[in-house]
Amino acid sequence: MMEPAQSEILSNGKSHDLGGEMVVPMKMMQEEDVFDDPDGALENEEFLPSGDGKKNIHFTDFEGKTSFGMSVFNLGNAIMGSGILGLAYAMANTGILLFLFLLTTVAALSSYSIHLLLKSSGIVGLRAYELLGYRAFGTPGKMAAGIAITLQNIGAMSSYLYIVKSELPLVIQTFLKADPESHLWYLNGNYLVMMVSASIILPLALMKQLGYLGYTSGFSLSCMVFFLSAVIYKKFQIPCPFEEFSANSTAEHLSLNVSSHGHDYNNGLVHEDDCTPRLFKINSQTAYTIPILAFAFVCHPEVLPIYTELRNPTQKRMQKLSNISILVMYTMYFLAALFGYLTFLGKVEPELLHTYSRIDPYDTLILCVRVAVLTAVTLTVPIVLFPVRRAIQHMVFPTKSFNWLRHIGIAMVLLTLINMLVIFAPNILSIFSIIGATSAPCLIFIFPAVFYIRIVPKEDEPMNSAPKILAACFAALGVIFMVMSLSFIIIDWSTGGGLAAGGH
Repeated sequence: MMEPAQSEILSNGKSHDLGGEMVVPMKMMQEEDVFDDPDGALENEEFLPSGDGKKNIHFTDFEGKTSFGMSVFNLGNAIMGSGILGLAYAMANTGILLFLFLLTTVAALSSYSIHLLLKSSGIVGLRAYELLGYRAFGTPGKMAAGIAITLQNIGAMSSYLYIVKSELPLVIQTFLKADPESHLWYLNGNYLVMMVSASIILPLALMKQLGYLGYTSGFSLSCMVFFLSAVIYKKFQIPCPFEEFSANSTAEHLSLNVSSHGHDYNNGLVHEDDCTPRLFKINSQTAYTIPILAFAFVCHPEVLPIYTELRNPTQKRMQKLSNISILVMYTMYFLAALFGYLTFLGKVEPELLHTYSRIDPYDTLILCVRVAVLTAVTLTVPIVLFPVRRAIQHMVFPTKSFNWLRHIGIAMVLLTLINMLVIFAPNILSIFSIIGATSAPCLIFIFPAVFYIRIVPKEDEPMNSAPKILAACFAALGVIFMVMSLSFIIIDWSTGGGLAAGGH
């Protein structure tokens, strides 16, 4: 028996595009059996592995050899992204306690959805999100999963490139001691993001395999730890009310800034009440908080490939691994949000690093943080682009073998689209909120639940059983979350706030 090989993406970015015309002998796959399918439910699925070939050797060349600790590190790096830069702004619009409640809730729900994915994967022996969708709903399920992953990863790449757009000019300005008000072309973020995309990201994205870029995952997470350490340190160095850089230009302005309270934010003057942290807060921007949090915890497309690589893989072991990774990222998220908010309070911006330049654009520590984060996010973009290209190929060219022209063309179109989004998006909040309100609920809530309901046999768990009722409620929660979030964002947009205003 022969079957079409499936192209897979590894958690460390390494890919194996085996091509739709390649075939793998079933005997080879039987040597790697892990899961059982007593009903032989997959024997007649044209594009799926058979019941005897559950743990397929072309998931990875080093399948089952990754240690538990390294797997925790890999999944943590998949969770950690540029979303951490927007969490202080989210806390500023919810208050500390409400933010903590929402963060805890989203983290717990993410852990439960991973449980649903792992159980579904264990039943049918599939380790790819799109293929679970195919197993549950056929081609429509596969297409829905592919579209959600595409939107999610395009949002991620856009957020990374927006960081390049906003932070790289500040880094160059600091190195060259340039005038912040100058209009030099090399201080224009739009030009710089296009140059970085063409000179660094595109060549890396054109490679057929990106395995060696997996080594940057450790560096990326280290950069975020460095970022967190700097945020905590700066909290104890910046006074409240803080003095804006423009306020230091004249002694008269400085004197006014120190002696007066209760004037305009735009002049760097802060009410005394604004130096008191808020525990609870509700305003028009609160609607953005849950989408931002949901975006920050999306790691579900990478869970199954990491499960494939895990040494001695079991559902219980992988669930423990996921819980530890989520807990570590949960802690880092809360600390970054808390100390970022306590530093700037009501004046924190959607992109936290940009707020520090309002105090001292030439700060050496913040400069080092910017360089580290810029390097990390730039090298991450090609890895995030690969599963988008794979999803597009599976949806549009499901039977085509690898072709260099198509491989290059999809990458160039994607990068062009993402650059346009970054250039014309008013700020990073718009990317986090829109993507978080659409694809994130699908990947975290809806798809894991409905896949679970469809895949788990009714003989094992009837529809009126507690696990399936809970999964159905989980899917309904995702739908409600998506509708409410989009409604709030659209209302805020239509009234001239949020996205339309491009700011607070």
